[in-house]
Amino acid sequence: MLREYLPVLLQVIVAILFACSALLVSVLVGKSGRRTRAKDTAYECGMLPQGEAPPRFSVKFYLVAMLFILFDLEIVFMYPWAVVFKEMVVESKLILWSMLGFI
Repeated sequence: MLREYLPVLLQVIVAILFACSALLVSVLVGKSGRRTRAKDTAYECGMLPQGEAPPRFSVKFYLVAMLFILFDLEIVFMYPWAVVFKEMVVESKLILWSMLGFI
């Protein structure tokens, strides 16, 4: 039984080693870089940044956007359900309650 899971275990070990080595290399290389005033300024296509930054969007905007995406994805899952509803309701009434639970 262990022979069946050996490739999966090996892949997990390799993934963990890769992640740890990537983090270690980024820390080592990142410490060698120096911060200067020119590097810390915003880059605007070679031009000096002028004026104020654009105003931030309100939290309501992001909330409405996330709700739209949520309900949009929910509708995508409802189309196949609606197609097979008539055939499935003859076999079992469970299909209606499962979709109501999903909603």
